[in-house]
Amino acid sequence: MKRILLAVSGLNPQVITETFYALHQQGRTPDSIRILTTREGKAAIHANLLSPDNGYYYKLLSDYGISPDTVQFSSRHLHAATDQFGTEYDDIAGEEENEHFLSLCMTQAFECTKEPDTEVYFSIAGGRKTMGACLAIAAQCYARPQDRIFHVLLTPEFESCRDFYYPPPVSLPLILKDRRTGTPYTKETRYAEITLVPLPFFSIRDRLTDSHLKQPESPASLMLSLVRENSEELLIDVKQRKIIWKGREMDMMPARMALYAMFAFLKKDSECHKEKCPGCDACSMTISSILQNDCNVAELYRKHLSPYRDHEGMSTTGIRGLSAENFNSYRTRINHDIESAFGPVEARLLQIRSTGKRPGVRYSIALNKEQIRILI
Repeated sequence: MKRILLAVSGLNPQVITETFYALHQQGRTPDSIRILTTREGKAAIHANLLSPDNGYYYKLLSDYGISPDTVQFSSRHLHAATDQFGTEYDDIAGEEENEHFLSLCMTQAFECTKEPDTEVYFSIAGGRKTMGACLAIAAQCYARPQDRIFHVLLTPEFESCRDFYYPPPVSLPLILKDRRTGTPYTKETRYAEITLVPLPFFSIRDRLTDSHLKQPESPASLMLSLVRENSEELLIDVKQRKIIWKGREMDMMPARMALYAMFAFLKKDSECHKEKCPGCDACSMTISSILQNDCNVAELYRKHLSPYRDHEGMSTTGIRGLSAENFNSYRTRINHDIESAFGPVEARLLQIRSTGKRPGVRYSIALNKEQIRILI
């Protein structure tokens, strides 16, 4: 079985060689190493571990008789979190950076656990605490029974020593500093102990469906799939001008109901089978396609919502003649009414939401199509 070390690292890459050394001592020498880090973290790893002249990773392999050919680890195995434009982050210090780092952890955890004949060691000891937390979350989503989460403990005196990377076979003296006074003193590396602490965790992988194991997803999406109330449905009663969700009712004005029903029909009749669709071509529309379908909205209004009204004398600038301006006005009022009736959390599923950027903004209802029922 192939062993993979998947670890987080910041500006102190010593944690990588320390973890590798501890695994080797336990007879669990990794066959592959993947590191999740930042731009500056990659630079530190290149300078201190992977330098062909004096890299400590190669020194460790040489000291313990491990052939470099037996372990896959090079610059291509270093993965840095990036922003939406592909620029690598220097640090993981804010909410946006953490969100993208979590996405990186989910992707790598998914890839490493995809093949059944692998054993993944998730090391959460390096980098900022939030980085380790992100990898632990990813492990809880995708880890299998053979996988493990580890933290690394080092003898306290050696923790702040930048020259310590692992205990070499032949003990060496290192200059350390007293933690209280800062006074320098010498101590042999044979006194350094590295302990791998296995952390208990609960994985949700065995509760995920095959559709959730086809590609990496966010923790929120995976958790939502576990707690989704499949019995709940959105009932849209067009003639009665009501929408009903989780026992609550909301009345909707005829013109707004016609527009909302059009989006419901679009979602219901689409070929989209995603449980949480961000707005694909099958179940969403651009403003140009909405305006091209204004006759469908007008027909819904005329036939089901105002069958006795004299439509010939009606204005052609309202629901019978949609423009970008009055569509946005209708949409704003519909979304406001839905939030008032069902609250902001439920409203996210029911509102006509927008995704993407101009000029490619698309509009749709987020709710799963199987949860929509329309009465006309």
